[in-house]
Amino acid sequence: MSRLRAQGSGIREQKAAISGRWSAISGRRALVLSAFGAILLLAGCRQDMQNQPRMFPQRGSDFFADHRGARPQVLNTVARDQLREDSYFYTGVVQGPNGYKQEQNLMPFPVTMEVLKRGQERFNIYCTPCHSRVGNGEGEIVQRGYKPAANLHDQVRLSQPISHYFYVMTHGYGAMPDYSAQLTPVDRWAVAAYIRALQLSQNATLSDVPQGVTVRNLKDLAAEEGHPEYAQPWKLPSTAIQAYPPVASEGTPGMAPGYPADPKIQIPRTGNK
Repeated sequence: MSRLRAQGSGIREQKAAISGRWSAISGRRALVLSAFGAILLLAGCRQDMQNQPRMFPQRGSDFFADHRGARPQVLNTVARDQLREDSYFYTGVVQGPNGYKQEQNLMPFPVTMEVLKRGQERFNIYCTPCHSRVGNGEGEIVQRGYKPAANLHDQVRLSQPISHYFYVMTHGYGAMPDYSAQLTPVDRWAVAAYIRALQLSQNATLSDVPQGVTVRNLKDLAAEEGHPEYAQPWKLPSTAIQAYPPVASEGTPGMAPGYPADPKIQIPRTGNK
């Protein structure tokens, strides 16, 4: 009898242990299911921007009558940086008596030494590869086979108003692309002012010198400083090409005239400039 009682007690203990383990497993399952259900509940109750109606870029929309997601600017409003009351400052042209655009030999703001220094810096960065530091159209890329750039010291360029250079930098001309992305409007005007100063420096006469100022030859100054005789007549590199006569099928940047009235580059005869 005692042996049977002992066996019965062991069976009851095993049943109790199994029942406890099963209860623990069931509890963990219930906890996992409860957590999963809570996650589903939270996901279904989201009210942030992810579930709200919104516009997708470059897509249509059924909300507006024209079915366009990208909305046009509101009528009779001006966006930031769009209020350009001084049109001459941003365009370089005015409306002439005949209704056509006209360039002006006028700066929209005073020219100071700081403006000229800024124009010189921008000119040396963006213009010298084609026009060279002195503006004779013999830049480094021209010496390597590119089309000759405009000589800023020939008679045509000297007679052009100062806003012409601003307009060319804004829209391009011939083989020259526009530089409106690289140069802000104020920088374009500064470069135009520096071009005028550069033209004066290369074409100055004794009458332009104030009284009492001694004028010396540049070659003599170079010799005194131990520099080579760099003040020599300009010579067109043998690697440069002349893209004439024009080809009817060729286009020009900005629809500008690709072949000006003076297609040949004029080389000054003097060695002092």
